[in-house]
Amino acid sequence: MNALELMLGRESALKLEQPGPSAADLNIMFDCAVRAPDHGRLRPWRFVSIGEHQRGAFGDLMASSLLRRDPAAPAAAVQRERDKAFRAPVIVVVAARVRRDHAIPEAEQVASACAAAQTIMLAAPALGYGAVWKTGAPAYDPAVKVALGLAADDHIAGFLYIGTQVGGGASVPRPDARDFATIWAG
Repeated sequence: MNALELMLGRESALKLEQPGPSAADLNIMFDCAVRAPDHGRLRPWRFVSIGEHQRGAFGDLMASSLLRRDPAAPAAAVQRERDKAFRAPVIVVVAARVRRDHAIPEAEQVASACAAAQTIMLAAPALGYGAVWKTGAPAYDPAVKVALGLAADDHIAGFLYIGTQVGGGASVPRPDARDFATIWAG
């Protein structure tokens, strides 16, 4: 697949189903992700894979996060939160393990993890999968981070849902890049 076509055609999948990426394909995605820019070679990236058989437990984790934030959440809202775990056969949590004692600013370390997540978002369709990047309140919940094997103060960049794309992608108008680019006059 041509790299420019891949980037220009990138879209978020609306519906994902089986098959999800194999362990070998996930490893290729992670090999690509660790090529992300990394000022200071701190390697802040962390990748937590949630496979098909762990989705129920992940859904329970998401639901419990909602109930900590809103103990009076209606049962339907709790179920919607639980169901998010079943959007795709595989979920990859991308996080930054930030070193606060280092000269490299925290923002640059988080940016490196976000670049790694974007690389996975490009590697997935290169391998024949669809993907969508989500965050939401659970990404900021220290209990969710700890349950995923991360540190409470790590930064979750996103939950990447990956599987076989069914139908088209999200129909979002593409902005004209020239609206966001300027030439500095000096």
